[in-house]
Amino acid sequence: MATLFDRVLEADVGIRPQVQVTPLDPSPALSAALGCEVLLKCEHLQPTGSFKVRGAANKIRVLGEAARRNGVTTASTGNHGQGTARAGALAGVAVTVYVGASTTPQKIAAIRAFGADVVSVDGPPIAAELEARRQAGLQGKTYISPYNDLDVVAGQGTIGVELARQAPDLDAVFVSVGGGGLISGIGTALKNLSPRTRVIGVWPDNSPCMLNALQAGAIVDTVEYPTLSDATAGAVELGSVTFPICRDVIDTTILVTEAEIANAMRMIAQADRWIVEGAAGVAVAGLLKTAAAWRKRKVAAVLCGRNIALEKFLQAVGPLTDAAPSSP
Repeated sequence: MATLFDRVLEADVGIRPQVQVTPLDPSPALSAALGCEVLLKCEHLQPTGSFKVRGAANKIRVLGEAARRNGVTTASTGNHGQGTARAGALAGVAVTVYVGASTTPQKIAAIRAFGADVVSVDGPPIAAELEARRQAGLQGKTYISPYNDLDVVAGQGTIGVELARQAPDLDAVFVSVGGGGLISGIGTALKNLSPRTRVIGVWPDNSPCMLNALQAGAIVDTVEYPTLSDATAGAVELGSVTFPICRDVIDTTILVTEAEIANAMRMIAQADRWIVEGAAGVAVAGLLKTAAAWRKRKVAAVLCGRNIALEKFLQAVGPLTDAAPSSP
């Protein structure tokens, strides 16, 4: 049986050219401010503005003919829905996306723009996940989890393959964590291709669901609060395949506050002229918080997405100036 790493390598070939290899760009301003060599993995430059196109494209790629004819369902806070809708449109597979009550109208519109049907579910993101999976069973469709699916994890793992090629001497990579699909894939790839690279998971204080599970040794209920990192919000599904993978591949865990997330988003905008969403800010905030430990070393942060309303971004970061960012 193929290992998860084998599936990552297969996905790295199979999802091309639908999914691009994103740049690993140096950030001179952040490097100068923090005293280490900072590289930014630009997943926000993917066609849907998020890394989620990778896992979705890989899952659609491996579907059998009958599953393609029947169509798929999924659940999403926005980015995974867009990725699945795009992959379905390119493959001729009908897609229905279930969204929770907190999903923004902009993200719902973006999902529909790729031709997918959208069903709103009252309640938190986990309620949409459970309903999407239930309806898939009733309708004979394939359910594509945002994270609880090894084919999806393998697709996200192609980021780790690219990192190992682009920076074989990388000391650490900072990754925001929600359901764990992104860091599970990246960590699996790096543990095999670049074991010297530390895999660092970063969570918002307001939504540390997978972190609480790792600390408890089992998936547990977690009280959540609103966060700028809406893409990582939501409970982890019981029995998720990502739980044991996260336990094995994450070397260090960090919690960041909403103020630290907003500050990281502001610094990225000032240093690199990029607007990124809260989940990308989480990864950079983790780097900023621990920068002293990485002086004179080479580190990367995954800018996992850019899908944030301009008004929300401006409200979070406040007035921007042309001043170079200073060390935290």
